[in-house]
Amino acid sequence: MIDCHVHLWDPAQGFPWIRPGDEHHRAFDEDDLERSGEGLGLAGAILVEASRGDAGETLALRELRRRRPDLVTGYVANLHVHGEDGPDAFRATLQELGDSRPNGMRIGGSSWTGTPEPARELVPVLAEAGVALELNLYRGALTAAADVGSRHPGLTLVVDHLGNAPDPRTPEAGEWFRDVERAAASPNVVVKISGLLTQQHGLPPQRIAHMVRHVVDTLGPDRCLGSVFGCDQGAARVRSLIQIMEARRWSPAR
Repeated sequence: MIDCHVHLWDPAQGFPWIRPGDEHHRAFDEDDLERSGEGLGLAGAILVEASRGDAGETLALRELRRRRPDLVTGYVANLHVHGEDGPDAFRATLQELGDSRPNGMRIGGSSWTGTPEPARELVPVLAEAGVALELNLYRGALTAAADVGSRHPGLTLVVDHLGNAPDPRTPEAGEWFRDVERAAASPNVVVKISGLLTQQHGLPPQRIAHMVRHVVDTLGPDRCLGSVFGCDQGAARVRSLIQIMEARRWSPAR
């Protein structure tokens, strides 16, 4: 089993979103990652960029992937930081990285139109190169993935965190359930079952499990990627995740 969504960071190297005094304001490195997977039977992890803020993060993730293939199965870099250089320069960068290029590139924002336009202009290059596009949008990620996927049928679209689903007790939840069905109609869209304890903080495990089950049943397990927990998750959070899975007797596909 592979954990498909893990962040590593060191605030001394950037990551301006991590404020002093925050619980995350310390380095989480490969040693933390290795300890976090002990006893879980993990075959490896996919590192996902953590908004360091510069293209150097891409090279840092690449170096860790090359140095620790026993621990890191692949990595997803930040698309934003390559946007200003333009499509031609980005294409050259991917070619230069060769076989050690990112498995995916992540774009984020409030919505698809809220993402930086220079980053969106790189999407055709990803399709050409066979590099996945990962979406972390506050709203509309599932429909955006379906729309982009229809324009680029050879591009794999990965939707983070169940598409950042709204609280299932709110009226907006009904639209999310329908968006899952729209995404399922696009065969090149897959969904990450991740961020359950941050995006749905405080919800009973049964409610979260219901949302997970809807995604798995609608897209099928082969189009779902699981994240057990990142190295920044404590034991209490792991127990909560286990409760979520047990609530519907579901476990991530291996």
